[in-house]
Amino acid sequence: MKIIIINGPNLNLLGKREPEVYGNTTFTDYLKELKLQFTSIEIEYYQSNIEGELIDKIQDVGFTYDGIILNAAAYTHTSVGIGDAVKAITTPVIEVHISNTFAREEFRHHSYISPNVKGIIIGFGLKSYELALQSFL
Repeated sequence: MKIIIINGPNLNLLGKREPEVYGNTTFTDYLKELKLQFTSIEIEYYQSNIEGELIDKIQDVGFTYDGIILNAAAYTHTSVGIGDAVKAITTPVIEVHISNTFAREEFRHHSYISPNVKGIIIGFGLKSYELALQSFL
């Protein structure tokens, strides 16, 4: 099984950025833990701060991979293009958010991605990615 985790803007700063919201662990360190825990899954990782690059990656893997775990971060609430890219592909997508977006600013309560995904996991910290991986098993 081949799964890719795609992270959007500012998630490259995990471990440094707002630790009270996002914790102290870098995604690189967390990814190592996930790969050790899910040895039966080939896990790839991609991160970009650029909307078009995220769309390109979704299109690139969206017909051949077994699953996509997508945390589009702030683009979740602004990008019709990313929502359309998810709608256009055949690979199932799980939308993930580290924080509970509904406990934050009101603009974070809407997602352009949610209507086009298999499921949504919100607010369990980095464990949200683990729950998404389990959903594919």
